[in-house]
Amino acid sequence: MHYKNCTTRLAARSGAEDVESCGMQGSLVGRGVMIAEQWARISEELRAEIGEHNHRSWIEPLDCGILQQGVVQFTAPSRFVGDWVKRNYHDQIIQRLRASDPSIARIEFNVLHTPRPTARSKAQTPEPQRDTGLQGAPLDGKFNFDNFVVGKPNELAHAAARRVAEGGEVTFNPLFLYGGVGLGKTHLMHAIAWALHQNRPDLQVLYLSAEQFMYRFVQALRDRQIMDFKNLFRSVDVLMVDDVQFIAGKDSTQEEFFHTFNALVDQNKQIIISADRAPGEIKALEDRISSRMQWGLVVDLHPTDYELRLGILQSKAALFAETYGSVQIGDGVMEFLAHRITTNVRVLEGALQRLFAFSSLIGQEISMDMVQDCLSDILRSSERRVTVEEIQRKVAEHFNIRLSDLLGPKRTRIIARPRQIAMYLAKELTSRSLPEIGRRFGGRDHTTILHGVRKVEEMRAQDSQLAEDIDLLRRLLQS
Repeated sequence: MHYKNCTTRLAARSGAEDVESCGMQGSLVGRGVMIAEQWARISEELRAEIGEHNHRSWIEPLDCGILQQGVVQFTAPSRFVGDWVKRNYHDQIIQRLRASDPSIARIEFNVLHTPRPTARSKAQTPEPQRDTGLQGAPLDGKFNFDNFVVGKPNELAHAAARRVAEGGEVTFNPLFLYGGVGLGKTHLMHAIAWALHQNRPDLQVLYLSAEQFMYRFVQALRDRQIMDFKNLFRSVDVLMVDDVQFIAGKDSTQEEFFHTFNALVDQNKQIIISADRAPGEIKALEDRISSRMQWGLVVDLHPTDYELRLGILQSKAALFAETYGSVQIGDGVMEFLAHRITTNVRVLEGALQRLFAFSSLIGQEISMDMVQDCLSDILRSSERRVTVEEIQRKVAEHFNIRLSDLLGPKRTRIIARPRQIAMYLAKELTSRSLPEIGRRFGGRDHTTILHGVRKVEEMRAQDSQLAEDIDLLRRLLQS
């Protein structure tokens, strides 16, 4: 962390000029070290309180605090980060600082002005480690592990990708990642490739789409160079194929992919595959290929939940702030976007970037009015069209109870739990107000609906089976 560097500099140097470089006068050297040490402890306490992701996004980027005339000053990488920390974590920080030093009156955030790196955001192709004649698809520098936001829906996929990216002994082969559009499959594929390129430059890593695999195979057939094609693809150490569902129904390409797959597995070479659905659900994919793909680890990237979407928005906001400069975000904007744009992370990121661009052009904060005006098309397309009645029927079918019992007065656990889940889904997937939802649940009061929603939110974090039931029902209703 930055505060460690600052502490070292303060402790090691005694000149006034060096102290000034850390934002203090010479007489405050010892006090600066003390504040930095306090901040090191406080930072770790906050990590445990607010979680690893929030800590990494908002607390870790802060440089060491210094004390001047009762004010602890922090340096933030952007004004947005400073404002966010002040709005969301001010009380936790100031309370802990005052516990260590009652003379502290307030905290302030200064912005660290550094050149913004641009190279990582461009599509690049790493230099090949060996001259094998193979050229992979370009990798996007934005897609790395550092900016992949981890939450419950994708934590297993992220952990598996991290393991493979270490480049050690193959433990599961292939790694098969699947999920809907915009859930992070390609991001993880690129992140693995980048990490392998950095950690194991001795390995020949080939990343390409299934469409590119087919194109090269057809070209080799046309040019009568099929043996060269076979030898080249069997020479790689790690083969990564994106959107493998594309080869379904293409018999000759499937045949060659099958033989390439087997040859690499026999050599203990790592294979990583992504698709929009599980191997057994890809229509027109040969059974023998589907079976081979299930040899290793098959991981589903589930649809994002509210917490993950909010985390993604927070992470992207910090990144966009570096691009567009100081942008104020009004209360409730991030939460509104996380609630309303639920199906596609790419759309969610695009919406936030549009707001940042518009805000920087007109010089106004991102308010709820701006969201409604600037994102009217996205909000219309993201409007939830599921009805409360559909949710009630689907929940009753799933839990094998009568619809009349779901809507009736019975309070037995076997009825009450599905009823609360139906209330929760109605709140999440429709635009109906709580009183309207209550009327559709047998005329119940809106406070009853709110209680049911909150109860399910609490239980989801503790009951994995209940969380799976809700995710399945959500997918069924939105499909």
